[in-house]
Amino acid sequence: MTTTLVSCSCGKVECEATGAPILTVVCYCDDCQRGSRQIDTLPDAAPVLNADGGTAYVLYRKDRFECTKGRELLLDLRLEEKSQTKRVVAGCCNSAMYLDFEKGHWVNVYRARFQAEAPPIQMHIQTRFKPSLDRAPNNIPTYRSFPPLFFSKILFARIAMIFS
Repeated sequence: MTTTLVSCSCGKVECEATGAPILTVVCYCDDCQRGSRQIDTLPDAAPVLNADGGTAYVLYRKDRFECTKGRELLLDLRLEEKSQTKRVVAGCCNSAMYLDFEKGHWVNVYRARFQAEAPPIQMHIQTRFKPSLDRAPNNIPTYRSFPPLFFSKILFARIAMIFS
């Protein structure tokens, strides 16, 4: 199984993703836009929010994603105090590392963090929240909400975790 390295901008935090990702997406939901803007305002943070209002992620099973260096530098950012969703940032350089759904079985790794070539985007989701009027590229499926394919990929990843 292949291992892919993701790291913060300064290299003090590294994580490893093992195997193929579940999916690669650009999300335009209100929470992703708000969370990305929150990170973008941190001192010296590399931009997370794309020019068109989307945030690009590579989704991995939690059992295939691990922080291997600089774990003590990771900071959790939440939109609300009791939110089950946290955006994890490398405190050394304010690089957005991943988004964690605490009750979920996957993490959304910020695509910009990949040291090697990041996997290509497979779909745009939640485009009903897209702030700009320009259209997404025609060669990538675009959905106004979460499509059944998204949920089936997440479900099959959960089933695979049970049997591994």
